[in-house]
Amino acid sequence: MFTLVRSRTRTAALALSAVAALAFGTTATTGAAAAPAPAPAPKKQGPTSVAYVEVNNNSMRNVGKYTLANGGGNAFDVAVIFAANINYDTGKKAAYLHFNENVQRVLDNAATEIRPLQQKGIKVVLSVLGNHQGAGFANFPSKQAASAFAKQMSDTVSKYNLDGIDFDDEYAEYGNNGTGQPNAGSFVNLVTALRTNMPNKIISLYNIGPAASRLSYGGVDVSSKFDYAWNPYYGSWQVPGIALPKSKLSPAAVEIGRTSQSTVASFARRTVSEGYGVYLTYNLDGTDRSADVSAFTRELYGSDAVYTP
Repeated sequence: MFTLVRSRTRTAALALSAVAALAFGTTATTGAAAAPAPAPAPKKQGPTSVAYVEVNNNSMRNVGKYTLANGGGNAFDVAVIFAANINYDTGKKAAYLHFNENVQRVLDNAATEIRPLQQKGIKVVLSVLGNHQGAGFANFPSKQAASAFAKQMSDTVSKYNLDGIDFDDEYAEYGNNGTGQPNAGSFVNLVTALRTNMPNKIISLYNIGPAASRLSYGGVDVSSKFDYAWNPYYGSWQVPGIALPKSKLSPAAVEIGRTSQSTVASFARRTVSEGYGVYLTYNLDGTDRSADVSAFTRELYGSDAVYTP
């Protein structure tokens, strides 16, 4: 049986301490250093490969340790920091972007956790996830409230020189703390504002939750504003229900080390044969997973993956 969503024991979704809104315009940290221009990555042909990393337990650097035996290209093209949170300030009655200590550590140490990946040509995206407090992407009460949160996200991308934002509408627990239930316009307003703020950055959709089913409102459909959308159920094949070309979709979703290598390979073959352009993986850790990674790189790119500690 496939793994439903993520086998998450992380504290990112549970961290309710250190409830302080992100302060922008403060003294620059190491995370704010300008990102060096990436070195041209060796070219490879095939789908975009994505790696979610649970930063409560693992380092983002692990994504850059895998290259293709044939040609030396990166095994992974996009690395996702999992995860920041959308929290709720009960005093201000407003959502705000929250980083637990592990996410904050990655951002503050961007010089060692993020820049080495970007220098290899790997894009680094920040995932944002609900946190049981009632705030979510689908219940902003006004366009202004959605725009304010979009600005917090785009400011974070700018401050830490990230490559984009990933939306994951889980664990919001809509209604907690007196918050509203999902409404039709909230996510449309949020994505519209974020895309305006970040015209050239990645916006991706983990295709789950009330937000994922509310992509059109008032004559505006935000589907085309996403760069990628992927299946949220690991160990399964499911085409995301969003109007994007196949080149931007990942029906395959696998958990490295838990989804069998035969299934990993089968999904990769199907990705190629059916013309999809993205392959999603989750939970890359710090051990040598070259056998698991090779199970899909052989099918996607015609090469084994090499692990370099």
